[in-house]
Amino acid sequence: GERADSISGDRIGFDGAAGDAQPDALPSVQGTLPHFIQEPEDAYIVKSNPIKLRCRAAPALQIFFKCNGEWVHQNEHFSQEYKDLNTGLKVREVMINVSRQQVEDFHGPEDYWCLCVAWSHLGTSKSRKATARIAYLRKNFEQDPQGKEVPINGMIVLHCRPPEGVPVAEVEWLKNEELLSSLTDDNIDTRADHNLIIHEARLSDSANYTCLASNIVAKRRSATATVIVFVNGGWSLWTEWSPCNVPCGRGVQRRSRTCTNPAPLNGGAFCEGMSVQKITCNALCPIDGGWDEWTEWTVCSSQCEKLRGRECSAPAPRHRGKMCEGNSEATENCTDGLCTQNRKLLHDVKPQSMDGSNDVALYSGLGAGVIAVAILVVAIMLYRRNHSEYGVDVIDSSALTGGFQSFNFKTTRQGNPLLLNSSMQPDLTVGRAYSTPLCFRDGADKDLFDPLPDIKMKVQSSFMVSLGVSERAEFHAKGPAETFPRDLNRDYGGTADRRKKGLLTLNGPFSTCREQLGTSGVFGHPGGRMVVPNAGVSLLVPQGAVAENTSWEMHMVINQGESSVQTLEGCEILLGPEVTYGPPVLDLSTPVAMSIAHCAEVDAENWNIQLKRKTQDSKWEEVMSVEEECTSCYCLMDSTSCHLLVGQPGSYALVGEPLTQAAVKRLKLAVFGSMEAGSMSYGLRVYCVDDTPHAFQGVVAAEKSRGGQLLEEPKMLPFRANTFSLQVSIQDVPQFLWSIKPFTTCQEFSFPQVWCSNQQPLHCAFSLERFSPATAQLSCKISVRQVKGHEQILQVYTAVAEAEKESVPFFMQADCTITSQTGPKAFKIPSSIRQRICATFDTANAKGKDWQLLAQKLHLDRNLAYFAKQRSPSAVILNLWEARHQDTADLDSLASALEEIGKIHSKSSPKDQDQDEARPNFGHAEAGCARGTATLTNQTSEDSAPESTG
Repeated sequence: GERADSISGDRIGFDGAAGDAQPDALPSVQGTLPHFIQEPEDAYIVKSNPIKLRCRAAPALQIFFKCNGEWVHQNEHFSQEYKDLNTGLKVREVMINVSRQQVEDFHGPEDYWCLCVAWSHLGTSKSRKATARIAYLRKNFEQDPQGKEVPINGMIVLHCRPPEGVPVAEVEWLKNEELLSSLTDDNIDTRADHNLIIHEARLSDSANYTCLASNIVAKRRSATATVIVFVNGGWSLWTEWSPCNVPCGRGVQRRSRTCTNPAPLNGGAFCEGMSVQKITCNALCPIDGGWDEWTEWTVCSSQCEKLRGRECSAPAPRHRGKMCEGNSEATENCTDGLCTQNRKLLHDVKPQSMDGSNDVALYSGLGAGVIAVAILVVAIMLYRRNHSEYGVDVIDSSALTGGFQSFNFKTTRQGNPLLLNSSMQPDLTVGRAYSTPLCFRDGADKDLFDPLPDIKMKVQSSFMVSLGVSERAEFHAKGPAETFPRDLNRDYGGTADRRKKGLLTLNGPFSTCREQLGTSGVFGHPGGRMVVPNAGVSLLVPQGAVAENTSWEMHMVINQGESSVQTLEGCEILLGPEVTYGPPVLDLSTPVAMSIAHCAEVDAENWNIQLKRKTQDSKWEEVMSVEEECTSCYCLMDSTSCHLLVGQPGSYALVGEPLTQAAVKRLKLAVFGSMEAGSMSYGLRVYCVDDTPHAFQGVVAAEKSRGGQLLEEPKMLPFRANTFSLQVSIQDVPQFLWSIKPFTTCQEFSFPQVWCSNQQPLHCAFSLERFSPATAQLSCKISVRQVKGHEQILQVYTAVAEAEKESVPFFMQADCTITSQTGPKAFKIPSSIRQRICATFDTANAKGKDWQLLAQKLHLDRNLAYFAKQRSPSAVILNLWEARHQDTADLDSLASALEEIGKIHSKSSPKDQDQDEARPNFGHAEAGCARGTATLTNQTSEDSAPESTG
């Protein structure tokens, strides 16, 4: 008892000095310290059941437990001693119980722990620490697996984080209540941090999955996650095109495909796109055969018969046409029946009769000869007359032009008509861009500032020829190949037969001069958008414009070339590219929205701007004036773009007529440079072009082909209709490093050249020569100014060494490779929001002003009669909004407008509210919906910005 008390009182230190001295004082019979045969193990207290900790050591005089740094009382030890038969040593075993209460009452920095201390005559030994912890498993999973739908062969990852527990729970997975083992299936992995991973989903992996967590206390089941493996539909191959649906003329061909490759399964997406495509076709019309002329009669045969024949070749039957009716051969008695009258031989007939037959044959032969000569003469006359009608050299041009010798096509090729300085050589690499406008044929007028009674005369003569006042005028104007730019001679210098078919028509004010630039796409019911890259031209096909299960192959083309419109009063100018969209047989239920960039400073006081359309006979007619009300077309002029709603395919152009001298059109100025032949010369080229992306694109293309380098950011110059010319001069050239030819430092374009340039780049060049090859830098200024007008300065500072030359930079939108986009992603306004807005605003309220209020708040409240004529005015208003805001990737203005409308309606009187109670609440439903969608759509729009730019 004293021994135990002293131990529990901690007064005996088994590791103390007495213990250290014992090995010297006592004989070492066994010669070892106590050795633990069994040490206490970590244990978990389950519910309220105490745990037992055991120690066994040999040789040992005593063993005591120490828990959390304090000795356990001797009374709580259960000990026994026995002899080990193998070693003959005494083995002592001790056990204690640890209750749940003891563990719960302990508050320390670590878990509840116990160890054994055993001692012998030689000293003491300590066992390992054993921890005692209360076991538990909470009910709620930290993360339940979530059901999901995955495509076949996709990866399935189900996350499971089991409930908190001691000891940590182990996780197993159930598939449809059966235990899932990853050992039997290489495609399944359940070892990755409790997650279930199926590397390649199969249809058989569609099931209900449950995460099962368990430890020594309990088992817990997670929520069940349903996994569906779906198969997206895929299109079969297109069928062959059907035959043309008309036997003759313009018709439609169809082809179809089915969503069976594979068919959609388990909710997989149905194929995107159209199941039916249509294209236009031209079925060749049957041509019935016609008889050619009879041949001459043969000589009289021994049977007294002559023959003649004819062929079915005028024309020959083609394309299932009918053969000629009638005989191809004819016979005739050649002696008036004298020799075959009685079937008697000739020597039975009287001699007189024979003489008579000879006379008849003679006269018949003479008659046939006379007829043949007459036919030949008539044929020659017809041939000559036919050729004189289409000949190009027969007609005297003075008869057409009324004596205006200034109208002379051939002289315009001899030099560059745009450069007034005779010392400058024409630049043939971009020669196609140089065309003197029709309304000012004589570009090099001596007096530039004479405003211009006889220019009107020239305009009149040009106008008469361009409109084809007579056939003679038309064909004369089309005659010489020299009329056209050098690089296209082979295309336009055709035969009279090709001219006859109208390939060279100058009837309208616009004529083709360069290769076409455009884009195309197949559009169905979801609609979409086409964009001509870097041209400021786009076309929006509204959702629903194409009928269900139908698609059209649509195209949009910029007709490039010298284009101007002449009137008797003055010269109208083209303000943007001429754009064609089609096909001509296109059938849409709602108008398309076309956007065309323009170069006018829009001002109703100074400009009369019209939209013109090409008619079937290639003449141009006015569709509408921009300032007038019109129900067939809608035109919205922004500062740099014109947005049109047009329902009829064809060619459109925006044409402006200045009303005062204050009318301004914007010019874009750019300077390019490159080393010239011979390393001592450096060329600067200054371009003045209408300020539209399409016009500037021609400059970039030309300079890229010759390796030019853009030396200064392009600048805008307002050019006024004040009849004064444009001067380009080079200044501040370092005199000791560079030289320039005398009298070439200032060059000038006449007012007509600049004003009527119509998208064609004007260009002048400066050639500088350095005194030393060591000169590697060039710095100077280029001034571009209109007399009595504005001025712009282009700063040039560049390295001129060959090695440092860079190519021309593209436009900011150079990554615009997506020229057509279909379906919802082509639009800013989500389809669901669009439908709600249309449903709300198309329903007339008591005052009948719903969609008109929408138009007013979106600043589209002009020409409301056009919207009123539409089946869904709100939808057309939203289409115009889409076209106008295609480059500003947000819905803020639309959301703000709806919010304002909501406020207006929320302030209406109770009586009005009663009348309108069946309608949705603008303020809360519509505006809130649009505002929330705006935020969401901003993100998606920004994510897809490169696409939508395209």
